[in-house]
Amino acid sequence: MSFIDSHCHIDGPEYDADREEVIARALDAGVTTMLNVGTGDPHSGAFERAVELAEKHPEIYAAIGVHPHDAKLFDHSAEKRLVDLVKQSRRVIAWGEIGLDYHYDHSPRDVQRDVFHRQLRIAGSLNLPVVIHSREANDDTINILRDELTGHARAGVLHCFGGSLQMAREAIDLGFFISFAGNLTFKKADDFRDIARQLPMDQLLIETDCPYLTPVPFRGKRNEPARVVETAKCLADLHHLKHDEIGKITSGNFTNLFGVRWQA
Repeated sequence: MSFIDSHCHIDGPEYDADREEVIARALDAGVTTMLNVGTGDPHSGAFERAVELAEKHPEIYAAIGVHPHDAKLFDHSAEKRLVDLVKQSRRVIAWGEIGLDYHYDHSPRDVQRDVFHRQLRIAGSLNLPVVIHSREANDDTINILRDELTGHARAGVLHCFGGSLQMAREAIDLGFFISFAGNLTFKKADDFRDIARQLPMDQLLIETDCPYLTPVPFRGKRNEPARVVETAKCLADLHHLKHDEIGKITSGNFTNLFGVRWQA
């Protein structure tokens, strides 16, 4: 069986002590490809770190973009830094994660919306798909995506999906993929499982969002890419498919979106 973790954060300090072992365990579990998503202060070197990890490991790609938590830090200097990184490395295959977070509001909402618009335009100019973070901002997220990306050849993915069925369907209509993380396996996630059951398989991805959202049966432990297999198992059960079929389908979807090959 082979799987792709379409969203992880293994460049962070949580993995400084055993990063190579984490990558090795993922490969041993059948995780052939990982998309490492850089986050943090755009002036701190966090994005350079994410790209360096992808440059070092052929099974890892990178996405870079300013998270809504850090939208207040986005400026012309940050934009130039990120665009230069994209142009310097073929390992950067997406812009993100970007979007809106109305749960924590670490950046003012008007700033989040403005920076979201700006980054979508940058991604479009670079012909990069986008990785979208949306929390408690369903309507604004979809409206901004519709404003900026309608008619674009490449859309992106709503990662770690936590919205409504209507939001998922509207995003799919815009050309987006929907990605589910370990929270799909949580005991109280019946609503998410019901949504996942109703979405077309050719628009779905799986991810860990590690080190967060550790799936059952590993709750309470640090998450890592090898555990995307648990989300795959859950999604397979919901669609009455075999685990290897989910791996093949979601890996093919990843290739269709990001334009990179995967090894079966």
